[in-house]
Amino acid sequence: MSNTKNTSESQGSQQSSQKSQSPQEPTEARSNSSNTSNAHNSTADHRLSPMEVLRQARAQLAELTGMTAESVSSFEQTEEGWSLEVEVLELERVPDTMSLMASYEVELDSQGELTGYRRVRRYERGRAEARRPGGR
Repeated sequence: MSNTKNTSESQGSQQSSQKSQSPQEPTEARSNSSNTSNAHNSTADHRLSPMEVLRQARAQLAELTGMTAESVSSFEQTEEGWSLEVEVLELERVPDTMSLMASYEVELDSQGELTGYRRVRRYERGRAEARRPGGR
């Protein structure tokens, strides 16, 4: 009976000594790997995908103007951030082809925050753009 007790006690002491002797990642290596991943995440946070930029631009313009953005007709990255042209339904009419639409030029900074917008054109939904001289 004492053998059984000694065996279980010795197993317990062996397990605790194995835990203390198990190789652990050095503290310095752990902090370096977490710093690397944090640096990578902060870089990724500042770089928005084009789809994220589009979603943010549409949502922010709708919040400011109270009008729903229907589409984005142009999109480009600039030195300051992003420039978009967004088509908005300004006045709904029946029939739908008579509804008034507007194009808004929207500027965003590199983090996707709206920095400015302005209406550049207003038109009826059913009207095609006039042809430019010399254009086809």
